[in-house]
Amino acid sequence: MRILITGAAGFIGQLVAKKLLDDEKGAHSLILTDIIEPPIPDARSRSQAQAIKADLCTEADSVVTKDIDAVYVFHGIMSSGAEADFELGMKANFDATRALLEAIRKTCPGARVIYASSQAVYNNSVTLPVTESQMPTPETSYGAEKMMCEYLITEYTRRGFIDGISLRFPTVSVRPGKPTAAASSFISGMIREPMNGIKCVIPLEDKQWRHWLCSPRILVQNLVYAATDFDINRLAKFDRCLNFPGIGVSVQDMMDSLARVGGSDKLALLEMKDEPTLKKILYSWPAEFDNTKALNLGFARDTGFDQIVRDYVDGLAPKASVRGDERTSQKVENVRVNAVEVAA
Repeated sequence: MRILITGAAGFIGQLVAKKLLDDEKGAHSLILTDIIEPPIPDARSRSQAQAIKADLCTEADSVVTKDIDAVYVFHGIMSSGAEADFELGMKANFDATRALLEAIRKTCPGARVIYASSQAVYNNSVTLPVTESQMPTPETSYGAEKMMCEYLITEYTRRGFIDGISLRFPTVSVRPGKPTAAASSFISGMIREPMNGIKCVIPLEDKQWRHWLCSPRILVQNLVYAATDFDINRLAKFDRCLNFPGIGVSVQDMMDSLARVGGSDKLALLEMKDEPTLKKILYSWPAEFDNTKALNLGFARDTGFDQIVRDYVDGLAPKASVRGDERTSQKVENVRVNAVEVAA
């Protein structure tokens, strides 16, 4: 398959690109694009990828070619960034996506488009657990921009311009690297930072606050499935929004997993302190989803947060030698993460 990945310099784009390029049959060639020239991952078929620097608002035509079979739409500005700067959020999250879809319509009509949406299209007043039948009710600019793009994906699909699907991501944790502009960034930080011997501030003082998330491993597995093996015709053209599988955990649950996997001493590096601006965003999101539809369509789900922490320790943070109450002075090597990527 010939696959375009936007926002390819970001964490998710890099992981998906590597997974595709590591295909044993070398079945995929990639175009990676971002507002900076994205790195090409070290992978089995690295030579089958090209990197292009482009602003999609004005240069989408330069990255969309006639031979493209599928497009991953990962570009965007995160939740707190979009809330702080309305014009930038609209430009990066909506205008750039519209320009990209127009380029696809004109150049490679019918290509499969996997749009990275978000659970932020819902607020916390919806009936739990949330299903796809519930109308989106965003309470943030980020959620509203995602919702508008979902409607674009559905309309372009209905008209036959693309063959698209909008996948509503849970928060992805545990991410390596530095904190991002996502309001939910601390959910990775409260695991990652203590593993590095660094203090992390949790921006709310409620240990029972719950959130819906998934691991990078499961997210990538599901994204590759969506482009390569998923029979998209199982979904009607007017029904192309799907809540990606996740698990619900509380702050206390995450602390308990950190103690069990990383060692109870790591808890001393966590501080809970209310941050009103972030807290308002965090409490606007629902905490439980019904993933029956996605699971019946062949998508996968994490088994629990302990395993998510182990995934980080064993994979994304290979230098972390921790288990139970063992202590280590060795710090996990930080992995660079570009700020332009999708997250709640």
